[in-house]
Amino acid sequence: MNTKREYKNPIVLQRADPWIYKHTDGYYYFTASVPEYDRIELRRSATIQGLQGAAPKAVWHKYDSGPLSANIWAPEIHYLQGKWYIYFAAARTTETQEGLFDHRMYVLETEAENPLEGTWIKKGQVHTRWESFALDATVFEHRGELYYVWAQKDPEIEGNSNLYISKMSNPWTLAGEQSMISTPEYDWEKIGFLVNEGAAVLKRNGRIFIAYSASATDFNYCMGLLAADEDADLLDPASWTKSPVPVFQTNEETGQYGPGHNSFTVSEDGRDVLVYHARNYKEIVGDPLYDPNRHTRAQLFGWKEDGTPDFGVPVKDHSAI
Repeated sequence: MNTKREYKNPIVLQRADPWIYKHTDGYYYFTASVPEYDRIELRRSATIQGLQGAAPKAVWHKYDSGPLSANIWAPEIHYLQGKWYIYFAAARTTETQEGLFDHRMYVLETEAENPLEGTWIKKGQVHTRWESFALDATVFEHRGELYYVWAQKDPEIEGNSNLYISKMSNPWTLAGEQSMISTPEYDWEKIGFLVNEGAAVLKRNGRIFIAYSASATDFNYCMGLLAADEDADLLDPASWTKSPVPVFQTNEETGQYGPGHNSFTVSEDGRDVLVYHARNYKEIVGDPLYDPNRHTRAQLFGWKEDGTPDFGVPVKDHSAI
């Protein structure tokens, strides 16, 4: 048996930018972008595979007008300081200006024990150095500090988005220095668009890893990896090293195209799991953003001798075996 299989993919159909979080209550909580980009859904299950049949609950809907009325993208659910938070991006229009959408980043909060049953309140926009295209925020705690990692357009830098990190004074407010830790520089980060986005944090082996996604959202979409020592100043760009090659990418042999916008969780028995979306075909008619068939997938992964993650290749869908 292929030890990297474990799960029967796809886990959830037509769910891009997937986020699976295992809580202390033993449940896996799942959220992702829905094809309509009009709401935030949650579902939960005692197993990862069980998310497939778990009933989705829409906990928030886009507004009729204004900054939160279009393109609800890439929600993540986190449990911080005794409350649940959802981080997501939203725009005021589906139109673009000079090729860019007008997304900003927002936070929802609930005190409910079960977030599917809670009343979610809007804590507001997460304000950064610029009022510009910003999305794909994630958060992590390290040594008593809360950190925020996100993708944003610097008006002075060519391209769609770079990756930034900042400390937070609370789960919806940045504090102090905001540092750029990655910008598209390799050819594989610049196909179609110059993109670094979709950060996900993994703490293992004395290091902090940030996986991220690069290039256009078609079959060129792929994952890169940043790494820093856990003792380093995480706000210092020099603390971070970047893999010069993608760490996870399209595999024609297994029929998986454009894998990316990942998250990390642990299996039912405590092993590391990579969660990501991909399509099972290469050619797309029209804008890839509006092709709904980025499905959520999950697979176990291991570790190389140098202490870095070994994601392998995106495995075949179960029906293809």
